[in-house]
Amino acid sequence: MSNLQLEYTRDEILATDRIDEPLVLAGVRCHGGYLDGRYVNPRTRFRKPAIEAWRQHHTETFGTDILHAPLDTWPGSYPNVAQTKFLLREGIREPVIANLTRIGTVEGFGAMLGMMAVPDMQRFFVEDIRGTALDHLEKGLLEAHGRDEGGWAEEAGHQHMWYVVRDLAFESPPVEDQTSLMMERLGGTGGSSADADARRERFLADRMFDDLDASLEMLLAMSARVLFIECKAFHVFRWAQEVLSDADLVAGEGKPAELVGCILSDERPHVGYAEIALTEARDRTFVGLSGKRYPGSDVVGALWDRGLATSLGVLEDQNRAFVLSEIERALAKHPRRGAILEEFHSLGDQRPGSGTTETPPGVPVGY
Repeated sequence: MSNLQLEYTRDEILATDRIDEPLVLAGVRCHGGYLDGRYVNPRTRFRKPAIEAWRQHHTETFGTDILHAPLDTWPGSYPNVAQTKFLLREGIREPVIANLTRIGTVEGFGAMLGMMAVPDMQRFFVEDIRGTALDHLEKGLLEAHGRDEGGWAEEAGHQHMWYVVRDLAFESPPVEDQTSLMMERLGGTGGSSADADARRERFLADRMFDDLDASLEMLLAMSARVLFIECKAFHVFRWAQEVLSDADLVAGEGKPAELVGCILSDERPHVGYAEIALTEARDRTFVGLSGKRYPGSDVVGALWDRGLATSLGVLEDQNRAFVLSEIERALAKHPRRGAILEEFHSLGDQRPGSGTTETPPGVPVGY
């Protein structure tokens, strides 16, 4: 067995490596920074090596593969790069601006992860969970993820970093009230305690395992769903990098694409810890409220399958319908509406229906 450090304090999980230059764009102090010209992710001084140590330890102890969701499981971004550049060449900027606003809005939801930690996770498992990612969810992992997405103190997180991307690329377009409009179009206001309570009630009405602790099931289900959102996001971020690096179509002298690259690298630890924590739960035995024991493969397998089906199904449909509705909104009074729509569709591989798709209870919106 390798000599690995498996236990970390909350302060260690939240610690950032030394930087010699902060990341500041458009007057916004973003998280992370630069050391010798290389971007340094926030809160990864110990988090990155911890994730690799837990991964290695689990493989050596259980001899099983880590749960993994290949990126090609999801279709590419909609609209694709060609469709997006076509819109921009036609002077149709609003749907792209709206999409960047939506991405930032969705990233902001991630701040809630810090509030989902469940104390004393050991009571839910037969086997020891010391020295695991599972045990560190409440010891800083969820909090670090939440800070990455929503920001912390004076440092902007991904939510506002995407707004910086948008504002640099499109020279601060008039979107003062667009975030609230985005929330209405996405089906909620997102951040209030009343909304959080309502989401929890809807989740409880749709549980899969009545004998398991409700907060535990909700945490694991959300972990799977967030993991799938993060995987899908890699396609979206690469789309943004390619579009926003085209100086003939957007402003910012390449800075928007560079900032997207920083955000993309920040997301890798999110995928890493979620995959490992879910794997650790899968390979253990759950203890129900009645004392009955359940194979982790049954519990995690069911939550994984439902979350994946939701990501590839309703969320994908919702996202595509949202994009098309924004394009149709922008073209509503355009004299060449029909011709532009037809050319737009001809550059894509799918033609979704227009309108919006309601998100099922308890399911977070995605990209």
